[in-house]
Amino acid sequence: MNDKQLQALVRKNAAKAAKASQKRSAYTDPTLEATRGSSDTGDDSDAKKIFKEMKKREF
Repeated sequence: MNDKQLQALVRKNAAKAAKASQKRSAYTDPTLEATRGSSDTGDDSDAKKIFKEMKKREF
């Protein structure tokens, strides 16, 4: 194989690899957003209390 053929083969394989490695978008269930509720509430005081209590304990 000469250099030109080798370079063409490398380009061809690189193009295949780039095409194959394109990530597909993850499927998200539309009902999931409805069940999550609003994330803009900012009311995570319960979570803060729980984590604060967990930090005090040893497991």
